[in-house]
Amino acid sequence: MAGETLLEVRNLKKHFTVEADIFGRPTAQLKAVDDVSFSIAAGETLGLVGESGCGKSTTGRTIIGLYQPTSGEVLFKGENISAADKQVMRQEIQMIFQDPYASLNPRMTVGDIIGEPLDIHRLAKGQERTKRIQELLKLVGLNAEHANRFPHEFSGGQRQRVGIARALAVNPSLIICDEPISALDVSIQAQVVNLLERLQRELGLTYLFIAHDLAMVKYISRRVAVMYLGKIVELAETDKLYASPRHPYTQALLSAIPIPDPAVERNRERIRLEGDVPNPINPPSGCRFRTRCQYAMAVCAEQEPKLTYINGHAVACHWAAE
Repeated sequence: MAGETLLEVRNLKKHFTVEADIFGRPTAQLKAVDDVSFSIAAGETLGLVGESGCGKSTTGRTIIGLYQPTSGEVLFKGENISAADKQVMRQEIQMIFQDPYASLNPRMTVGDIIGEPLDIHRLAKGQERTKRIQELLKLVGLNAEHANRFPHEFSGGQRQRVGIARALAVNPSLIICDEPISALDVSIQAQVVNLLERLQRELGLTYLFIAHDLAMVKYISRRVAVMYLGKIVELAETDKLYASPRHPYTQALLSAIPIPDPAVERNRERIRLEGDVPNPINPPSGCRFRTRCQYAMAVCAEQEPKLTYINGHAVACHWAAE
């Protein structure tokens, strides 16, 4: 069960300068994350979904401190991360990266990869360090002898298990899962998700699960936030959002999920979005989704819809609010 609020994101923005004048002042900015707010309770999994380029991975990387936020606040256990002890925060919040091939140092053994956080945070050394590495390997479904091997000797799924073990080494409270299964074979994806669920139950972990696979997000998440072009457009409990999506973008995404019933799949109507995702350097006025929305009205070009909560179901849409 979810507990008190562990992470709170308030009006977070992350803009990247793509053009500047001779004095270094920005003349064009890519608004990757633009005024995003949400919270995650202790023990909860919040799914963050959307098309590629919508800003979901940038959100995760800004929360953990890999990117410096342009503005906004990230509160962890009520404390502003930017003002907190960096060493403590790096121990409390860890990340599992998307690519298990690129995220592991090929020149280090698996034992050294998992043991590096223990060394940095001075949590164990000598025999205690060796024992801890072996415990972590066993926890993620690998063997103790795997500690002496190099990443290239493992499959993609095994490498991601190594990445998970590395994240667990410092006993974090929150793990940001940045599309942790998208680079894996379909047959392995369910195994990794089941592993994450088991670890959450056993260790009391909290997840921000970033993905574009809505079927898998439904399986693992208690709540889901939908992002489009740097903004959250809908946020609700998983069952509510999948049963009755309110935002036209969410409706289109969910209509693309295959249904394992040939008769139902053959007869249902899929919502197809027209046009391409707008340029995040120069997004449309008002609602950013209006250029692809079949329900767009005059007000959609004039006013940006606010994320409004109604019975715990939040949506940013003029049409849905009518």
